[in-house]
Amino acid sequence: MKGGTVQISWHESKPILTLDFHPLSATLATAGADFDIKFWSIKPSGTQKKLPAVSYLSNLSYHSSAVNVLRFSASGELLASGADGGDLIIWKLHSTDTGQTWKVLKMLRSHHKDILDLQWSTDATYLISGSVDNCCIIWDVNKGINLQTLDAHAHYVQGVAWDPLGKYVTSLSSDRTCRIYMNKPHKSKGIEKINYVCQQVISKAEQPLLKNSTATKYHLFHDETLPSFFRRLAWSPDGSFLLVPAGTYKINTASESVNAAYIFSRKDLSRPAIQLPCASKAVVAVRFCPIFFKLRGRNSAGLFKLPYRIIFAVATLNSLYIYDTESTSPIAILAGLHYAAVTDITWSSDAHYLALSSQDGFCSLVEFENGELGIPFSLSEGNVSANDSKCTQQTANDTVIGPTGNISTVVAESKKMEGKVDDMVIEASGNIGAITAESRKNETLKKADDMIIKSAWNIADSRKNEAEEKTDDMVIDASGNVEGIMTDSRKNEAEEKADDMVIEKTGGVSATELDSIKIEAEDKTEKQLQSSGSVNSGTEDNAEKQFTNPDGKQTGAKAKTEKQQSSLDGIKLCQEKAEKQLCTSTTTPISNKPAKKRITPIPINP
Repeated sequence: MKGGTVQISWHESKPILTLDFHPLSATLATAGADFDIKFWSIKPSGTQKKLPAVSYLSNLSYHSSAVNVLRFSASGELLASGADGGDLIIWKLHSTDTGQTWKVLKMLRSHHKDILDLQWSTDATYLISGSVDNCCIIWDVNKGINLQTLDAHAHYVQGVAWDPLGKYVTSLSSDRTCRIYMNKPHKSKGIEKINYVCQQVISKAEQPLLKNSTATKYHLFHDETLPSFFRRLAWSPDGSFLLVPAGTYKINTASESVNAAYIFSRKDLSRPAIQLPCASKAVVAVRFCPIFFKLRGRNSAGLFKLPYRIIFAVATLNSLYIYDTESTSPIAILAGLHYAAVTDITWSSDAHYLALSSQDGFCSLVEFENGELGIPFSLSEGNVSANDSKCTQQTANDTVIGPTGNISTVVAESKKMEGKVDDMVIEASGNIGAITAESRKNETLKKADDMIIKSAWNIADSRKNEAEEKTDDMVIDASGNVEGIMTDSRKNEAEEKADDMVIEKTGGVSATELDSIKIEAEDKTEKQLQSSGSVNSGTEDNAEKQFTNPDGKQTGAKAKTEKQQSSLDGIKLCQEKAEKQLCTSTTTPISNKPAKKRITPIPINP
């Protein structure tokens, strides 16, 4: 196997939005933003290391807008192309003397907006298309009429698929739903007409896909923010299972989403049977190889109960995975081929080539050597029994092992991703915790400010009570050594004046200064208690009169200047000091005090 990007001017360096191989030859058709459909011949290069040789054949210029999808019919005689604006053209192959040429057969007009995907029925009688107008339309190609419009989606229809057994049609939308419609024909005037009725709406997982996950509901598909206009889904060639892109699932409720493609068994289309985890980019397209291969017998515990191997490709925005139904891990993974998003993938009819297109204006080709994918399986060779010859119908009902079976490597890979996702969740939860702590901190500070304001009056009352108690103690002690008290009172008075000056200049006192003043006051009180002798009741009366006299400050000032030697004046000075402490504690604004130090903010659970 070898592959790479073919460096030629495909569509004048404009985005290539779709491509498809002709079912009977190695002719590749491409289309994109230059409005043209071009045909290319793909041939082996002849050397082992070189890519296949690509040569230009012809082009079709009829569309007046970007071509988003083109598909050949199974017979190769018809080609359908859908473009912006709702244009849908059916081309027919004509043989001439000079060769073959494509001509417009019909123009189907019913969509109002861009057509993003389309798919032929097996017999090329019908066609289904999906559009930006949120609708799917089933067309009668021979008559060129709209048979039925399916308008249940709430957003763009980005992928459609036709069941090869003719029972279902499927659509995938950016409204995060996959709808499966069943054909329930009804007769009108003796003529049986198709009538597709919605049977399943797949949106959320109702139970865990893995054993170690918790039961919860979550969306199975990406929303409209997926950076692609395409979600190209497909049925397997035998109709046994449906492969759906744009998946996103969670291992558990705490983990992040993992990109995936889902496999739905025909037996149960209500939920995924298997998820195929992919890399960091979303899956945008899937495509099946048109050839079946014989079993290799290497894996007895496969995911599928089939007498043959089916190979399919899964394309993400930037990589390509190749799987088969016999193994649980990819056959090959190709990445880093393009600088822009992958838009479409296709297999050649002989399974020798796999091509993918990109918005960077280039296409990549993967070439497989003879026998590299396996030995082709054919019912006509007589290599299988009569029971196996009916495998197309039998395996349609029982093909894929359920999710409770042995998912082996797929589960192991999912668990590896689970470990990585858990690390991401832990990191994310740490960030969330930091943000929550910060918000709680801000909320606590706000509440602490409210507590400071509310508790201001309580603090003032407590300081007033302390001042009154100190005053009583000082008045009681004044009957002892009067001269010692006078000296201490003058000293304290000078310190208080200095403190008042600091408060007036700075608007507040630090917690250290308050503590030091409090300690000095307590020490002096103890000394005064030790030096006190007796209690003078007259002194208490004078102290009480001083508190009731509004002019106490002026009287105290006169007493200091006139009679500093008398014991009565000393007592008055003590009383004046106590009164000044009381006044200072009651009249100083609470906002100037460092009250925040006294209140410890408590975290509050929001």
